[in-house]
Amino acid sequence: MMISMERRKRVMQRSIRLGHCICDPKQPCPCDVFKEKDICLCAGERLEAPRGPVRLTELVEKAGCASKIDQAFLKEVLKNLPTYDDPRVLVGVPAGDDAGIYDMGNGKALVQTVDVFTPSVDDPYMFGQVAAANSVSDIYAMGGTPMTALSVIGFPARKVPDKAMNEILCGGIDKMKEAGVAIIGGHSINDSEIKAGFAVTGMIEKDKIVTNAGARRGDVLVLTKPLGTGIVAFAAQIGRADEKSVEAATTSMTTLNKNASQLMVEFGAHACTDVTGFSLCGHLAEMALSSGVDVEVVWDNIPLFAGVLEYAAAGILPGAIERNKESCGERVVVADSLPQEMIDICYDAQTSGGLLVAIAEKDADDFLKALHKACPERSRGKGISAAAVIGRVSGKGSGLVHIKTDGSRKIPSSKSSKPAVEPAPAEPQLEQPSSTEPQAEEVPCCANAVASTGQKISKDSDIAQIKAKFIDFLGSASSPHGLDAYTKQAMAVALSVAMRCGPCLKMHLKKAREKGFTQDEIDEAAWMGISFGGSPTMVFYEQNRGT
Repeated sequence: MMISMERRKRVMQRSIRLGHCICDPKQPCPCDVFKEKDICLCAGERLEAPRGPVRLTELVEKAGCASKIDQAFLKEVLKNLPTYDDPRVLVGVPAGDDAGIYDMGNGKALVQTVDVFTPSVDDPYMFGQVAAANSVSDIYAMGGTPMTALSVIGFPARKVPDKAMNEILCGGIDKMKEAGVAIIGGHSINDSEIKAGFAVTGMIEKDKIVTNAGARRGDVLVLTKPLGTGIVAFAAQIGRADEKSVEAATTSMTTLNKNASQLMVEFGAHACTDVTGFSLCGHLAEMALSSGVDVEVVWDNIPLFAGVLEYAAAGILPGAIERNKESCGERVVVADSLPQEMIDICYDAQTSGGLLVAIAEKDADDFLKALHKACPERSRGKGISAAAVIGRVSGKGSGLVHIKTDGSRKIPSSKSSKPAVEPAPAEPQLEQPSSTEPQAEEVPCCANAVASTGQKISKDSDIAQIKAKFIDFLGSASSPHGLDAYTKQAMAVALSVAMRCGPCLKMHLKKAREKGFTQDEIDEAAWMGISFGGSPTMVFYEQNRGT
């Protein structure tokens, strides 16, 4: 790339005179990029894009539909928006449905929706497929046929390999092609986090519109895909996911709801919504409220991805669960016998989830058989072949969701459950001194002593390389993989006692208390060390337990 020094000088002089970078007013001029790379981005100079493979979920805070604004906040913001009354709007914002519907005359109506979110899978091409399948799902949920789409993508240009953006778009185009949707344009922005989605337009016959407001007493509730995509994605983000559950969730997320939509219209479904970011509880509560009914769900009948129960038992539950609980929890009535982990799964934010269909009981069996028969071979056991009756509409009501259990499905013990995982390399987790304490007073653990001597080590030295590798090993060994961070902290306390290492014990007692350990839990861990070390370790612990 040719650099114009004249242009650089002109642009930088403007920034310096203003006291702000003209590209990013939060930065001074010269900025850090210029100091480190001798590149002025404001003058049109470009950083060389990184190359090689990339794991998309490592680049975002909240994966998939968990990145959406929570339902309660959204309702609060939208309630005072001005409205424009148009008799041709058949379903609009006040309905809170999956898509908007506009009367085109001659018995036809336009269906429109837009959906954008962060990656829920690591592979860029697969993420593009998931984004497309999720975006057309709102059209399918109302019984419509998607026709055209505009792509929307946010991408951190020059910070992530360019190829990743190309692959995301290719994945979306291929999935839209499978859906019979023509992509006719799009919009892109330079964003700090990767996001992708589509604005989709479809057609629907006015007399075949399915909304979320038509559920009737006695209807059966059918869910066409398993739950747990949010939990699986979170487990993958922290290196605790089983490869098979990730594969199953990915296959499901890339499976279109096209067949399920066509069949629900064919069998005369009364109401439908797709289950996405607001969770099963959130979307079902909205359907019940809009329909003026109460509903019952049997927890044991809800299809789940393999591994989800084990992840929940191990506490691998993403924060979106709590936000969804806050949004709709007051309308969910739970049986006393249900463990908290089971309830939490019902609040898991789904990405490209299945359709939740309210259909007459007399038609439910034939509808299910048709769903299973229509399932693509590649999705056996992962997509709509897992469709199941999960509950029923109990009668007129105020929109309550009653979750019950027949006791046939148990949550695994957190101590015995251990999903198969492929340990991921971890960054060293060396103890850092508190910002409120002088560094000289921080007594290092013996495992950290190599890094805490204050000695400047030459990277050219063989011994320095050995020490660096040993520190990397210590960090990886202490990071959570098959065992969670809480369990490993208890082990660290026990080993500190068993080894009678004063600095170790002081540091790990402090870390245990910061993690929320009670004194009884600390003592129990310490006595494990004492049981191996004998009487001298008991004396050592009694002398140091108050540190």
